[in-house]
Amino acid sequence: MRTQVGGQQSGKTQTEGRGGRAAASAGCAGGSARPPFLQIWDPFLSFLLRAFCLPVSCSLPETCSSCFPPPGVGRWTNPQYRQFITILEATHRNQSAENKRQLASYNFDFRSWPVDFHWEEPSSRKESRGGPSRRGVALLRPEPLHRGTADTLLNRAKKLPCQITSYLVAHTLGRRMLYPGSVYLLQKALMPVLLQGQARLVEECDGRRAKLLACDGNEIDTMFVDRRGTAEPQGQKLVICCEGNAGFYEVGCVSTPLEAGYSVLGWNHPGFAGSTGVPFPQNEANAMDVVVQFAVHRLGFQPQDIILYAWSIGGFTATWAAMSYPDISAVILDASFDDLVPLALKVMPDSCRGLVTRTVRQHLNLNNAEQLCRYQGPVLLIRRTKDEIITTTAPEDIMSNRGNDLLLKLLQHRYPHVMAEEGLQVVRQWLEASSQLEEASIYSRWEVEEDWCLSVLRSYQAEHGPDFPWSVGEDMSARERQQLALFLAQKHLHNFEATHCTPLPVQHFQMPWHL
Repeated sequence: MRTQVGGQQSGKTQTEGRGGRAAASAGCAGGSARPPFLQIWDPFLSFLLRAFCLPVSCSLPETCSSCFPPPGVGRWTNPQYRQFITILEATHRNQSAENKRQLASYNFDFRSWPVDFHWEEPSSRKESRGGPSRRGVALLRPEPLHRGTADTLLNRAKKLPCQITSYLVAHTLGRRMLYPGSVYLLQKALMPVLLQGQARLVEECDGRRAKLLACDGNEIDTMFVDRRGTAEPQGQKLVICCEGNAGFYEVGCVSTPLEAGYSVLGWNHPGFAGSTGVPFPQNEANAMDVVVQFAVHRLGFQPQDIILYAWSIGGFTATWAAMSYPDISAVILDASFDDLVPLALKVMPDSCRGLVTRTVRQHLNLNNAEQLCRYQGPVLLIRRTKDEIITTTAPEDIMSNRGNDLLLKLLQHRYPHVMAEEGLQVVRQWLEASSQLEEASIYSRWEVEEDWCLSVLRSYQAEHGPDFPWSVGEDMSARERQQLALFLAQKHLHNFEATHCTPLPVQHFQMPWHL
């Protein structure tokens, strides 16, 4: 049972969520630097500040507030609130497992939650010059729009109005359109659902909530469900879930790997629910970096035991992590895309084409395919055949699904000779199939022999090693390249007949193919 404390109490217990969960709410008030001779009073004064000055997120009873004493008096006389403050102070002093367990039974403003993991905590980070700095982790930068142009003072002056306009668009309308889950009103409307989802993860799945401090100062809200103590072998693997642009770990894609029996680590984008900050690409990558570091250095998972699972826009952080942590076991991208620009152009007028392209490239550059091509491990793409979000025309036009482009760019990078003109043509034909029956018909029409394809790939890997790109196929006939291209496409992409936001059934959550 999770208790709600704070504010004036009406004498009734407010329950919400499953199992008659009692919810609770309290915030955090900051303090200023104090003279040394007063520091001995800090614990007592801190207690008073929290008891009398904490903003409370739960609402007052439907009674005139003038009928009650000041809020601080009500909280001070509330035994539940005083017990909560005692546990919170004890946890700030000593983050023992028992203190964290008791604190997790309360629902309060996450700003007051103590930091569980710091981005500089791993000793290797302090000794290495190649790790992230306070300016952020490394991102792939887009090519300049006009290559070869001299970067003179006059040219810079000419570009300045466009750059200012792009900045304003990105930081006002742009990022809210791209990440609607960061909008306060939407979060306020979803709060009861999020609290119920959080309670389910804590009470039914024994989830452990933690606050991570990223290198940019943002605090990242996470939830970890540990299945290593179960008899299921997949519990030894950790699935890090990357949510969509309006997704939260409380009610997001974490449910699928949980149902499949895996250990799961969910996290919220910067600016979503308990996470602070704004969800720009740099902040997103900074958050993902500290999440992976937390999984390795605090939770004790080796990179070889970590699987990245992303839905929709979460493909950006998943592909960034795959690029930056090459030893990660596998990547599963569900309803994701290759590049943001075509999708942004779809929803904006043609007259804004130049502004949209420049704004995305400079401030909102979600270059999933470019990042994924730098990863050497197994990849599975899940394409939703009725996707209405990442298609550039209509949901019925399956060839406008940008998941196709993500697959083609990956295969062209890894197997450039196989995916030459002949191979590309037959894979496009296979992608255009509107049903499983039609897919199978195309596959059999080209007489793809899987044993032969596996033999060719394994022979090449044994002789040349596993690193991509491969030169396999350069001495093959056009027919053989087409057969091998179809085989590789089928191994890297699975279809799911559903719309964009349909929860992924557990039977579709499969590990990627690898030799």
